[in-house]
Amino acid sequence: MVTLERKPTVLRSFGISKSTLHNLINTGLFPAPIQIGSRSVAWPSNEVETLINAKIAGKSLDEIRLLVKVLVKKRKEAGVA
Repeated sequence: MVTLERKPTVLRSFGISKSTLHNLINTGLFPAPIQIGSRSVAWPSNEVETLINAKIAGKSLDEIRLLVKVLVKKRKEAGVA
């Protein structure tokens, strides 16, 4: 079951700061969040888990960028974001 993870949970999961998360998004190393309200965003839990597993597996930055592109493409195909 896919759930939505809010920013504080994502930050804790990766052990990073807000500015690092934004840098990762801007450099294609993390997917942009989904708008869930007028002032709130979240990430699908399956995407977060996939990226954590890629980090654990020691994937290169290029491999992670490609993975992010695939995740975003799947989102669009599913009609999300």
